[in-house]
Amino acid sequence: MLRLIDGLFRDGGPVSRLDVLIRAESLDMTEDSIGLVTLLPPGRYTRQRLCNQLNSAIVGHGWSREFGTYD
Repeated sequence: MLRLIDGLFRDGGPVSRLDVLIRAESLDMTEDSIGLVTLLPPGRYTRQRLCNQLNSAIVGHGWSREFGTYD
């Protein structure tokens, strides 16, 4: 997941939910990881906002052991 986040924000600008999903699929991430990405609400994300949304989904679904958290 960290590789996904780092790659998305290499250029520094905000990204869309679709950008995140396409990148996750292109990195051949696990089905669980892609499932986590699909929980993101539509919109544009800065790195911090994306991490906050992912962390909220992780904690809300009790997946902290599997995914950890991101910043």
